[in-house]
Amino acid sequence: MALGAKPIDVMRLVLGKGMLLTIAGLLIGLAGSVMLTRVVGSLLYGVVRGTDLITFVGVSVILVGTAFLACYIPARRAVEIEPMNALRNE
Repeated sequence: MALGAKPIDVMRLVLGKGMLLTIAGLLIGLAGSVMLTRVVGSLLYGVVRGTDLITFVGVSVILVGTAFLACYIPARRAVEIEPMNALRNE
């Protein structure tokens, strides 16, 4: 913001980078968990199906929501900082 960025640009930058990493990690984790459900399902007694769509969706929603909050709070703080105060402290 000290170099002329608008608050919405700073917010978009911080949220965009954080959520990009979150989505990439979520996709890798989902792919790995789907592949490993057969192995784990064969080790557990009484498990008919290892792929439970509701569990995968629920955990994914909670993860994305938590990551969004973890990115939003620092982004909001970065937008609220006065640019001159930030430059003076550096």
